[in-house]
Parts: sequence; structure tokens; C-alpha cells
Amino acid sequence: MVGDTYRVPYSKSSLEFELLPGMKATVGVSRPARPLADATTAIQQALDHPIGSPPLREIAKAGDRVCIVFTDITRASPDHLLVPALLRELERAGVQDQDVTLLCGIGVHRPSTGEEKITKLGAAIAARYRVIDNEPQNPDALVDLGITPGGVPVMLHRSVVEADLLVATGIVEPHQYAGYSGGRKTVAVGAAGEALIAHTHGPAFVDHPGTRLGQIEGNPFHDAINEAARRANLRFILNAVLDDDQRILRVAAGHPEQAFQELVAFAKSVYEIPIYQQYDIAIGGVGFPKDVNLYQASRAPSYLFFAPTPVVRPGGFFIIPARCEEGVGAGVGEQRFFSAMRDAPHVQFILDDARRNGYPPGQQRAFVMAKVLEQSHVVIVGSECPELVSACKMIPAATMQEALELAASKLGAACDVLIVPHALLTLPILQAKVE
Repeated sequence: MVGDTYRVPYSKSSLEFELLPGMKATVGVSRPARPLADATTAIQQALDHPIGSPPLREIAKAGDRVCIVFTDITRASPDHLLVPALLRELERAGVQDQDVTLLCGIGVHRPSTGEEKITKLGAAIAARYRVIDNEPQNPDALVDLGITPGGVPVMLHRSVVEADLLVATGIVEPHQYAGYSGGRKTVAVGAAGEALIAHTHGPAFVDHPGTRLGQIEGNPFHDAINEAARRANLRFILNAVLDDDQRILRVAAGHPEQAFQELVAFAKSVYEIPIYQQYDIAIGGVGFPKDVNLYQASRAPSYLFFAPTPVVRPGGFFIIPARCEEGVGAGVGEQRFFSAMRDAPHVQFILDDARRNGYPPGQQRAFVMAKVLEQSHVVIVGSECPELVSACKMIPAATMQEALELAASKLGAACDVLIVPHALLTLPILQAKVE
């Protein structure tokens, strides 16, 4: 309704806007769920009563070399609560500080900074333990665990493979390729070598109809990273499900598959919402930390596009507020994405070249965004790097008003608009309306 004010996240704050006359809004939000009143107690209870596994303090023993893989700064996983809780369990088991490695699962993102390690773990933990980053391009840091039956080369960080006990944190939320993140993914992608990431993010996997948001069964990406985690001997996970404000809704620990599946069932009940039509325009909120660069922020339109049915009609618009203070992103993967988007003469070239020649890790985001741009327009609002947005074949707009006027000029004034304030934590599922 014209005159109503809407709000979506933007960096660490938000943007307020009104729709243009003639536009009709639907707001899509996750189902309400009560955050845990005492997250620290709930985490300890999860560790005391793990799913499908003995407690970590009973698995670990003095003299064990332990590796805990945690998420990098682009993930909102509450590792500052999860990792210390795991370390207390190891200490109870007699594991010595010098036998513990904390590995930041950056995948092919840029290395984490010292400040980010402190943000993720706390200053005391970062100073007390060995904290390292994954090194996906360093052959000396990787171990070859062979090729899966599906043809995926399993290369993982040496600290992961050589540990006597491998543990991982993570958040369970909708994921572009894995269906749901968390569980096996923190190790199998975060601590992987470039070859593993390249194969699982390649065009054959991305084009596969089973590689969809929210889909686990029949998903070749899920199957591949499950097998990689199994070969690495991932023994124990501590994962959480968060709400739109990054508060913990549920936490579970234990067997990597059983604990993960229990959290997936809960996550589906929160994140997956019904819609009853496709829309002309979808406005997707991102917010910090995902909107720090264009590589991460572009997940919002691709998530909404790669829902089981795209939420926007062909020819429609995705409007995404994103500050992008780090430009496209500094990591090797982010730079590959940028080069592929910038250097291609047109979107179809990106698709044809990828299907013919493949691509290195990180560049899959160019392939994914080309699939979105093949059918839709993507407008990035409030970016600090509008020239980079244009180079990536998306449309920069200074304000929401400008973005909406652009869409109206193409589609007409009477547009149906879906507003998804938290586009990475809301999965709209197109359904037939029951009268």
C-alpha cells in the first residue's frame, strides 16, 4: 500500500523506503520462533546430551591432536560461544592447549585478519590457541584423500586430516548449493583444497536440478561434501539455527549427520514460507556481514532466484541494498568472480564459456549470477562501488526510490512487489493457494 514504510537491512543499520503509487507489496518473513533465553546454558546442554554420539569429553583423551574448524567472518555463526564451549569439553578430557588447532574455514575467501579472529573467537581464545586459516592453493598444506564415486577430488587441509579428533562448528540455514549449510560443509568446503571446491561448484553441479536451496535429498553437492567430511573423519559438530537478528533459536551437538538432520528439520519449519504467485519485483535485504562485498551480497538475488521456483517473473527485477565497502571482495574467489563478470562481453558468454571450459573456484558465482541475469535485472542500491556493480553487469542505484523508478519504467506502475527483509534466511516456496 502506498504510504506504508518498509525497512530492510543495510550494513549494520537499515534502509527505510516507500513503494511507488500503483505498486502492491507482500512482505515475506520467516516464521516466528522464540530465541533461546540462555544460549550458553543451551549450548552446554547440547554438549551434555549430544545426538547420535557420546559427549565430546568422552570421545577426546589426553594426547589427542584436535582440530576444530570454525566459520569465517562472512558467516554469522556464533563461534564466540560455540568454540569456547568445545574447548572446555576438551580441557575436561585432558587435551592440552598445544594439541589444539583452530582452523578458520575460509574456503577460497581471503585470509581472515587478526581482528576477525578475535571477533569470531574472543581475544583470550585467539591468544591462547593456535589459530590458522585454510590454504586452498598451497599444495604443502593439503592432503589428497582420493576421488569420490561421483568423481570429486577430496583435498583437505593437513591439520584436518592429521587430527586424531576433528570437530566443526556452523550454522544451519538455506544454502545455494548444499540445500542447507552447516554440518559437513564447514570442513568439506571451508577446509578444502581448490580442486574439491572447483569440482563441487562447477557448472555440472550448479546446473543439476537437485542443487537447489532447501533440498538435501537428491542433491549431488550435499552427497559430495558428505563424502568428503566422512573421509576426513569428522566426528563431532556443534551447530546452531539463528533468527533474522542472529539470535540462537536452537543448538545441537553430536554425530555430524544426525545432529545436522535434526537442525535441518527445525530450520525448514522456520525459514521456508509459502508464496502464492511470482512477482514483478523482489526486494531482498542482506545486511552485515554478507553485504560487505558484492560477491557475498549477490547471494540475495541468486537465493531468491534459485528457490524451488524463482520468486520473480522472467524480465522482473531484484533490488538489493548493499553497502559493499570491500568492493567485490579481496579473496581469490571474489576476484575470479569479478574478472569473469567484467571481462565477458555479455551474460550468455559467461554461461557458454563455463559449460564449455569450466571455471576455477570462486568463479562459480559469476556462472550463478549469469543464470539470474539471463532472465532478470539486478539492481544494487547504496553501493560504495557503483562502477564495480556496473562492471559486473548489474545496475547501481543510489537510493531505493531510484531503483523502484527504474523498475517501473520497464514494467509499468502496477507492479507486484515481494519484500524479503532477510533474503538469505527466508526461503519462499511457491504453492497453489487453498481457498
